[in-house]
Amino acid sequence: MRAPLQFVLDFFTGGDPVQPSTMSPSTAKVPPAADVQSVATTPQAAKPPSSGDAQGALPQPKTSLWGFTHPAANRHAQLQGITVSFRFERSRRKSIGFLVGADGLVVRAPNWVPLREVDAAVQEKGRWIVAKLQQFKERQTEQFQKAIEWRHGAEVPFLGRTVQLCVLERGVGRVHGQDLAPEQVLPVTVPPCASVTQVRDAAQVWLKKQAKALFEQRLHHFAPLLGVRWQKLSLSSASTRWGSARNDGHIRLNWRLIHLPISQIDYVVVHELAHLREMNHSPRFWETVGEVMPDYAERRKALRQAPVGLKED
Repeated sequence: MRAPLQFVLDFFTGGDPVQPSTMSPSTAKVPPAADVQSVATTPQAAKPPSSGDAQGALPQPKTSLWGFTHPAANRHAQLQGITVSFRFERSRRKSIGFLVGADGLVVRAPNWVPLREVDAAVQEKGRWIVAKLQQFKERQTEQFQKAIEWRHGAEVPFLGRTVQLCVLERGVGRVHGQDLAPEQVLPVTVPPCASVTQVRDAAQVWLKKQAKALFEQRLHHFAPLLGVRWQKLSLSSASTRWGSARNDGHIRLNWRLIHLPISQIDYVVVHELAHLREMNHSPRFWETVGEVMPDYAERRKALRQAPVGLKED
Protein backbone atom coordinates (compact mmCIF):
# COMPACT_ATOMS: atom_id res chain seq x y z
CA MET A 1 0.00 0.00 0.00
CA ARG A 2 1.42 3.35 -0.96
CA ALA A 3 2.46 5.47 2.02
CA PRO A 4 0.69 8.82 2.30
CA LEU A 5 2.67 11.86 1.24
CA GLN A 6 3.70 14.11 4.09
CA PHE A 7 4.68 17.76 4.00
CA VAL A 8 6.36 19.45 6.91
CA LEU A 9 6.08 23.01 8.19
CA ASP A 10 9.66 23.34 9.31
CA PHE A 11 9.57 26.48 11.43
CA PHE A 12 11.96 25.20 14.04
CA THR A 13 14.56 25.00 11.31
CA GLY A 14 13.96 28.30 9.60
CA GLY A 15 10.54 27.84 8.06
CA ASP A 16 9.25 27.15 4.62
CA PRO A 17 10.57 28.69 1.40
CA VAL A 18 9.79 32.35 0.81
CA GLN A 19 8.18 33.46 -2.40
CA PRO A 20 10.88 34.91 -4.67
CA SER A 21 9.09 38.26 -4.83
CA THR A 22 8.99 38.74 -1.05
CA MET A 23 12.72 38.84 -0.31
CA SER A 24 15.73 39.90 -2.27
CA PRO A 25 19.21 38.53 -1.54
CA SER A 26 20.57 42.05 -1.12
CA THR A 27 18.32 42.72 1.86
CA ALA A 28 18.94 39.44 3.67
CA LYS A 29 20.73 39.63 7.00
CA VAL A 30 23.65 37.36 7.78
CA PRO A 31 24.35 36.33 11.40
CA PRO A 32 27.26 38.29 12.90
CA ALA A 33 30.53 36.45 13.35
CA ALA A 34 30.12 36.48 17.11
CA ASP A 35 26.96 34.37 16.88
CA VAL A 36 28.11 31.62 14.55
CA GLN A 37 30.20 28.50 14.30
CA SER A 38 32.44 28.63 11.26
CA VAL A 39 34.97 26.62 9.33
CA ALA A 40 36.88 27.34 6.12
CA THR A 41 37.80 25.08 3.24
CA THR A 42 40.57 25.86 0.80
CA PRO A 43 39.23 25.54 -2.74
CA GLN A 44 40.94 23.59 -5.49
CA ALA A 45 43.25 25.30 -7.94
CA ALA A 46 41.74 28.33 -9.59
CA LYS A 47 39.60 27.63 -12.63
CA PRO A 48 37.84 30.22 -14.72
CA PRO A 49 34.14 29.78 -13.99
CA SER A 50 31.99 28.95 -16.97
CA SER A 51 28.81 30.82 -17.71
CA GLY A 52 26.96 27.73 -16.50
CA ASP A 53 28.65 27.98 -13.11
CA ALA A 54 28.06 31.67 -12.70
CA GLN A 55 24.41 31.65 -13.72
CA GLY A 56 23.50 28.02 -13.15
CA ALA A 57 20.00 27.08 -12.10
CA LEU A 58 19.41 26.79 -8.38
CA PRO A 59 19.55 23.10 -7.41
CA GLN A 60 16.26 22.05 -5.88
CA PRO A 61 16.27 19.92 -2.71
CA LYS A 62 15.16 16.34 -2.73
CA THR A 63 12.18 15.44 -0.59
CA SER A 64 12.96 14.95 3.10
CA LEU A 65 10.78 14.88 6.21
CA TRP A 66 12.59 17.84 7.75
CA GLY A 67 15.61 20.01 7.27
CA PHE A 68 17.28 23.31 7.98
CA THR A 69 16.38 26.43 6.02
CA HIS A 70 18.08 29.82 6.14
CA PRO A 71 15.44 32.59 5.81
CA ALA A 72 17.39 34.01 2.83
CA ALA A 73 18.33 30.65 1.30
CA ASN A 74 19.32 30.65 -2.37
CA ARG A 75 20.94 27.21 -2.64
CA HIS A 76 20.22 23.70 -1.38
CA ALA A 77 22.07 20.51 -0.51
CA GLN A 78 21.19 17.05 0.71
CA LEU A 79 23.47 16.32 3.68
CA GLN A 80 23.32 13.21 5.86
CA GLY A 81 19.87 12.51 4.42
CA ILE A 82 18.65 15.98 5.45
CA THR A 83 17.76 18.90 3.19
CA VAL A 84 19.81 21.99 4.06
CA SER A 85 18.80 25.22 2.33
CA PHE A 86 21.55 27.77 2.82
CA ARG A 87 22.56 31.30 1.95
CA PHE A 88 25.39 31.43 -0.63
CA GLU A 89 27.43 34.59 -1.12
CA ARG A 90 30.48 35.63 -3.12
CA SER A 91 33.25 37.41 -1.20
CA ARG A 92 36.88 38.48 -1.40
CA ARG A 93 38.00 35.77 0.98
CA LYS A 94 40.66 33.30 -0.18
CA SER A 95 38.83 30.14 0.81
CA ILE A 96 35.33 28.70 1.03
CA GLY A 97 33.83 29.54 4.43
CA PHE A 98 30.98 27.96 6.35
CA LEU A 99 29.12 29.86 9.07
CA VAL A 100 26.39 28.24 11.16
CA GLY A 101 24.28 30.61 13.24
CA ALA A 102 20.79 31.11 14.56
CA ASP A 103 19.44 31.72 11.03
CA GLY A 104 21.11 28.62 9.60
CA LEU A 105 24.01 28.01 7.23
CA VAL A 106 25.84 30.71 5.26
CA VAL A 107 28.45 29.69 2.69
CA ARG A 108 30.89 32.23 1.27
CA ALA A 109 33.33 31.63 -1.57
CA PRO A 110 35.83 33.63 -3.66
CA ASN A 111 34.53 35.01 -6.94
CA TRP A 112 36.75 32.71 -8.97
CA VAL A 113 35.54 29.41 -7.43
CA PRO A 114 33.00 27.56 -9.63
CA LEU A 115 29.69 26.58 -8.08
CA ARG A 116 30.45 22.90 -8.60
CA GLU A 117 33.43 23.24 -6.26
CA VAL A 118 31.29 25.07 -3.72
CA ASP A 119 28.72 22.26 -3.82
CA ALA A 120 31.49 19.67 -3.48
CA ALA A 121 32.90 21.49 -0.44
CA VAL A 122 29.44 21.60 1.16
CA GLN A 123 29.11 17.86 0.70
CA GLU A 124 32.58 17.30 2.15
CA LYS A 125 31.66 19.26 5.28
CA GLY A 126 28.15 17.78 5.45
CA ARG A 127 28.58 15.92 8.73
CA TRP A 128 30.03 18.99 10.46
CA ILE A 129 27.32 21.29 9.06
CA VAL A 130 24.42 19.09 10.18
CA ALA A 131 25.97 18.56 13.62
CA LYS A 132 26.38 22.30 14.18
CA LEU A 133 22.87 23.10 12.95
CA GLN A 134 21.42 20.51 15.32
CA GLN A 135 23.51 21.86 18.21
CA PHE A 136 22.17 25.37 17.69
CA LYS A 137 18.55 24.22 17.69
CA GLU A 138 19.01 21.96 20.72
CA ARG A 139 20.73 24.76 22.63
CA GLN A 140 17.90 27.18 21.85
CA THR A 141 15.26 24.66 22.94
CA GLU A 142 17.10 23.98 26.19
CA GLN A 143 17.40 27.70 26.91
CA PHE A 144 13.65 28.17 26.51
CA GLN A 145 12.77 25.18 28.69
CA LYS A 146 15.18 26.30 31.42
CA ALA A 147 13.67 29.78 31.35
CA ILE A 148 10.48 28.39 32.92
CA GLU A 149 10.86 27.65 36.63
CA TRP A 150 8.49 24.79 37.30
CA ARG A 151 7.43 25.77 40.81
CA HIS A 152 4.42 27.31 42.50
CA GLY A 153 3.90 30.91 41.39
CA ALA A 154 5.96 30.57 38.21
CA GLU A 155 4.92 32.54 35.13
CA VAL A 156 4.24 30.21 32.19
CA PRO A 157 3.73 31.50 28.60
CA PHE A 158 0.21 30.71 27.41
CA LEU A 159 -1.49 32.05 24.26
CA GLY A 160 0.88 35.00 24.07
CA ARG A 161 0.44 36.03 27.70
CA THR A 162 1.37 34.37 30.98
CA VAL A 163 -0.53 32.31 33.51
CA GLN A 164 0.53 31.55 37.06
CA LEU A 165 1.43 28.00 37.95
CA CYS A 166 -0.66 27.04 41.00
CA VAL A 167 0.23 23.79 42.73
CA LEU A 168 -2.15 21.62 44.76
CA GLU A 169 -0.65 18.81 46.82
CA ARG A 170 -2.90 15.77 47.04
CA GLY A 171 -4.63 15.59 50.41
CA VAL A 172 -4.05 19.25 51.24
CA GLY A 173 -7.43 20.34 49.91
CA ARG A 174 -6.55 23.84 48.80
CA VAL A 175 -5.16 25.48 45.71
CA HIS A 176 -2.56 28.20 45.92
CA GLY A 177 -3.61 31.22 43.92
CA GLN A 178 -7.37 31.00 44.53
CA ASP A 179 -7.47 34.79 44.48
CA LEU A 180 -6.66 34.79 40.76
CA ALA A 181 -9.20 34.58 37.94
CA PRO A 182 -9.46 31.09 36.38
CA GLU A 183 -8.02 32.31 33.08
CA GLN A 184 -4.91 33.49 34.91
CA VAL A 185 -4.13 30.15 36.52
CA LEU A 186 -2.43 26.93 35.41
CA PRO A 187 -3.61 24.47 38.09
CA VAL A 188 -1.78 21.20 38.72
CA THR A 189 -2.17 18.46 41.31
CA VAL A 190 0.94 16.61 42.46
CA PRO A 191 1.95 14.23 45.27
CA PRO A 192 3.23 15.75 48.51
CA CYS A 193 6.82 16.98 48.25
CA ALA A 194 6.73 16.57 44.48
CA SER A 195 9.93 17.25 42.54
CA VAL A 196 10.35 20.01 39.99
CA THR A 197 10.20 17.37 37.25
CA GLN A 198 6.84 16.09 38.54
CA VAL A 199 5.44 19.61 38.62
CA ARG A 200 6.70 20.27 35.08
CA ASP A 201 5.20 17.02 33.76
CA ALA A 202 1.84 17.78 35.36
CA ALA A 203 1.86 21.30 33.93
CA GLN A 204 2.67 20.02 30.47
CA VAL A 205 -0.24 17.55 30.65
CA TRP A 206 -2.52 20.54 31.28
CA LEU A 207 -0.91 22.56 28.45
CA LYS A 208 -1.27 19.68 25.99
CA LYS A 209 -4.93 19.23 26.91
CA GLN A 210 -5.55 22.91 26.23
CA ALA A 211 -3.57 22.69 23.00
CA LYS A 212 -5.55 19.71 21.66
CA ALA A 213 -8.89 21.37 22.30
CA LEU A 214 -7.84 24.70 20.78
CA PHE A 215 -6.16 23.17 17.73
CA GLU A 216 -9.26 21.10 16.94
CA GLN A 217 -11.41 24.22 17.22
CA ARG A 218 -9.19 26.18 14.83
CA LEU A 219 -9.01 23.29 12.35
CA HIS A 220 -12.81 23.06 12.30
CA HIS A 221 -12.98 26.82 11.72
CA PHE A 222 -10.51 27.11 8.84
CA ALA A 223 -11.00 23.81 6.98
CA PRO A 224 -14.37 24.78 5.43
CA LEU A 225 -12.95 28.16 4.41
CA LEU A 226 -10.21 26.37 2.47
CA GLY A 227 -12.53 23.70 1.15
CA VAL A 228 -10.55 20.82 2.68
CA ARG A 229 -11.22 18.03 5.16
CA TRP A 230 -8.80 16.91 7.82
CA GLN A 231 -9.16 13.41 9.27
CA LYS A 232 -6.93 13.25 12.32
CA LEU A 233 -5.02 15.57 14.66
CA SER A 234 -1.95 14.47 16.59
CA LEU A 235 0.14 16.52 18.99
CA SER A 236 3.84 16.61 18.27
CA SER A 237 6.82 17.25 20.55
CA ALA A 238 9.28 17.64 17.69
CA SER A 239 12.25 19.91 18.31
CA THR A 240 12.62 20.87 14.65
CA ARG A 241 9.18 21.81 13.32
CA TRP A 242 5.84 23.33 14.18
CA GLY A 243 3.68 20.95 12.22
CA SER A 244 3.18 18.64 9.28
CA ALA A 245 0.39 17.50 6.98
CA ARG A 246 -0.16 14.30 5.01
CA ASN A 247 -2.34 13.89 1.98
CA ASP A 248 -4.53 11.42 3.89
CA GLY A 249 -5.71 14.32 6.07
CA HIS A 250 -3.52 13.60 9.09
CA ILE A 251 -2.37 16.87 10.70
CA ARG A 252 0.38 17.04 13.32
CA LEU A 253 0.82 20.24 15.36
CA ASN A 254 3.46 20.92 17.97
CA TRP A 255 1.83 21.29 21.38
CA ARG A 256 4.27 24.12 22.23
CA LEU A 257 2.31 26.37 19.91
CA ILE A 258 0.03 26.86 22.93
CA HIS A 259 2.67 29.23 24.32
CA LEU A 260 2.15 31.60 21.37
CA PRO A 261 -0.56 34.14 20.48
CA ILE A 262 -3.65 32.80 18.71
CA SER A 263 -2.74 34.76 15.56
CA GLN A 264 0.44 32.70 15.16
CA ILE A 265 -1.33 29.44 15.99
CA ASP A 266 -3.93 30.22 13.33
CA TYR A 267 -1.17 30.81 10.78
CA VAL A 268 0.31 27.35 11.40
CA VAL A 269 -3.15 25.77 11.25
CA VAL A 270 -3.95 27.48 7.94
CA HIS A 271 -0.51 26.60 6.57
CA GLU A 272 -1.01 22.91 7.27
CA LEU A 273 -4.58 22.83 5.98
CA ALA A 274 -3.42 24.56 2.78
CA HIS A 275 -1.09 21.62 2.20
CA LEU A 276 -4.17 19.41 1.79
CA ARG A 277 -4.70 21.35 -1.45
CA GLU A 278 -1.08 22.01 -2.41
CA MET A 279 1.57 19.61 -1.08
CA ASN A 280 4.38 22.06 -1.80
CA HIS A 281 5.44 25.66 -1.23
CA SER A 282 4.71 26.86 -4.74
CA PRO A 283 3.11 30.23 -5.58
CA ARG A 284 -0.24 28.42 -5.76
CA PHE A 285 0.26 27.23 -2.18
CA TRP A 286 0.84 30.77 -0.92
CA GLU A 287 -2.19 31.97 -2.88
CA THR A 288 -4.21 29.31 -1.07
CA VAL A 289 -2.96 30.53 2.33
CA GLY A 290 -3.70 34.12 1.34
CA GLU A 291 -7.30 33.29 0.45
CA VAL A 292 -8.24 33.04 4.11
CA MET A 293 -5.31 34.90 5.69
CA PRO A 294 -4.22 37.93 3.66
CA ASP A 295 -1.77 39.01 6.40
CA TYR A 296 -0.02 35.63 6.62
CA ALA A 297 3.39 37.20 5.88
CA GLU A 298 3.20 39.37 9.00
CA ARG A 299 2.07 36.42 11.11
CA ARG A 300 4.85 34.26 9.71
CA LYS A 301 7.41 36.93 10.52
CA ALA A 302 6.14 37.12 14.10
CA LEU A 303 6.35 33.34 14.39
CA ARG A 304 9.99 33.46 13.31
CA GLN A 305 10.70 35.71 16.28
CA ALA A 306 8.96 33.43 18.78
CA PRO A 307 11.16 32.35 21.71
CA VAL A 308 9.83 28.80 21.78
CA GLY A 309 12.76 26.53 20.99
CA LEU A 310 14.51 28.96 18.70
CA LYS A 311 15.65 32.52 18.16
CA GLU A 312 13.71 33.29 15.01
CA ASP A 313 11.48 31.95 13.62
